[in-house]
Amino acid sequence: MPTLGKDALQHTVSVTAPAHLVFDLVAGLGDWSQFHGPSVHAEPLGRRDDGAEEFRHWWVIDDRTVRTWRARWWFDREALRIGYEFDPAEPAAAGQRGEWAFRALSDASTEVRVEQETLGDEREAALADRELRELLACVTDAAERHEERQDLVVDFEDPLFVAGAIDDAYAYLYEADKWPERIPHVSRLVLEEDVPNIQFFDMDTTTPDGSAHTTRSVRVCLPGHKIVYKQIHLPKLLTGHTGHWRFTPTREGFVLGARHTATIKPSALPILGEGTSVLDARKYLRRVLSANSMGNLRLSKAFAEERAGV
Repeated sequence: MPTLGKDALQHTVSVTAPAHLVFDLVAGLGDWSQFHGPSVHAEPLGRRDDGAEEFRHWWVIDDRTVRTWRARWWFDREALRIGYEFDPAEPAAAGQRGEWAFRALSDASTEVRVEQETLGDEREAALADRELRELLACVTDAAERHEERQDLVVDFEDPLFVAGAIDDAYAYLYEADKWPERIPHVSRLVLEEDVPNIQFFDMDTTTPDGSAHTTRSVRVCLPGHKIVYKQIHLPKLLTGHTGHWRFTPTREGFVLGARHTATIKPSALPILGEGTSVLDARKYLRRVLSANSMGNLRLSKAFAEERAGV
């Protein structure tokens, strides 16, 4: 665990949720993107000799900018403590170190204390403190609505085997500006890529039932491995939608997986018709999201296999 100076800032809140549940929510870095607006992705980089787990993080800080940095995390579930050290980020943001501590007040209530030290000037410290308070509020809300969120979150991955080269399928999905010509349900797409492998785009799509949607997304592209996306301007039915395209090599080719994690907005259920239940909305999302992503998978497969002469 990192050692903090005497000037570290501290925040303490009471959360109406069990201590281990809150701990697991904070420790699940890869799931933050569904309940914390700025979080886009946390990519694991391996475990260090000192026990720290390394990650690279990407946060969206406005409609056109993503901040990225490397971090080391220490997870002690028995002691209910999590420590972290963040390297300086790009675009410029100061490094940080801190610790989360979770103390059970009862079986269903937890005191969460976060201490953080920012390795920068007063302006950078104030920004980091504001972002930490916002993250703490999101963790509190997600923990206290855990049971409800279990019902509202639809999470699945569709796989497809491809007897071709990963580079060809990756290029097909990476070149999103060509999607209106290649993918039938995409009618318009405006792509921005000011930083290599960080893409923003506005897209008009049609679902299999004929419904039209306009969304804005950010994508983190990890060449030959994964393309991660997060919708930052969402359809009316959702409060969150994230996912990825993953490329997993096999001896015979590779498996291309399309993942979706979407959170239903209960107040928007009537969009699907009077009397629509959460279960109805889950079935609808599973059907339309899977139909579109499987269509994309098959087109990518055909592109890669044609290039491979299969």
